[in-house]
Amino acid sequence: MLTLDVVTTMKKMESIQRRLEAKTRRWWFFVALVAIQFLVLPFSSKGFFPEKTGEIIGYTLGHAIWFECVPAFPVFQIVAIVLFTTIPVLRNKMRVVLAVHAGISYVLFAILQNVAVAPRFGLSIVTVNVVMFLMVAATWFLEAAVVRNDLSSRRRHPWQFAAIAPAVLAFWLPINWSTGLPDFRLLYFLTSGSALAFCMMTPVYLAVLIIVYPQVNLLTLRVTSSVGVIMGLYNVIPKLVLRAYSSWWDGALHIPLLLLSVWGVALSMTKLEAAGHNEQILRTS
Repeated sequence: MLTLDVVTTMKKMESIQRRLEAKTRRWWFFVALVAIQFLVLPFSSKGFFPEKTGEIIGYTLGHAIWFECVPAFPVFQIVAIVLFTTIPVLRNKMRVVLAVHAGISYVLFAILQNVAVAPRFGLSIVTVNVVMFLMVAATWFLEAAVVRNDLSSRRRHPWQFAAIAPAVLAFWLPINWSTGLPDFRLLYFLTSGSALAFCMMTPVYLAVLIIVYPQVNLLTLRVTSSVGVIMGLYNVIPKLVLRAYSSWWDGALHIPLLLLSVWGVALSMTKLEAAGHNEQILRTS
């Protein structure tokens, strides 16, 4: 039996969910996401100069803590594989587990991929990425509290399952980093480090949300997808268009992020009749 404090907390979480869901649907939410790309500047403990913004960002991303985590990559890969292969079996029993895993993952993405400690700039941080990734993490932790996603077995439209293929490609991350060329060794499912990378794991999370749509947490879908669009454009345009001669395959591997993110934003802005169903899930959980 739920105590009064727990019930009160759940009601507060539901209220926060409804308010944020409504606010992020407005046009200014997307304008704000674009605006912070120019307003939130990177940090360097050795001093910051606006003209070096791009240099600091590039250096930080290229020397991020993520590169020190290579020995741990298989552990995170296996955990992710077990999680996503278990979902079709245990279904709604995995809703909170999925949400907590995603929330923790986005916190790790924020820190590991966007913070560096290196000689040139000392402690440096790509602050805008940290802000966006933590924002996504917050929506997943909120989902763990309100439990809006329905992972149970129901008839889905065949087009929804089309999200699986690009998600698998992103998680596989079949690239030889020495040459920048395709390398389709299956070993990369265990060693690529995609489970600790925003651009590769976001398509996987979005694939799940797209498949369960419309019985989905619209706030989580919208915020995750919106940030995914921004990160997708950051990677696809420079790598696949401007530097196609040297990084075309790296850019191509970011297409799943951009594709599924645009798809997710479109779905999240579509009027649907899932609210009543979500309330029913909460009552029967």
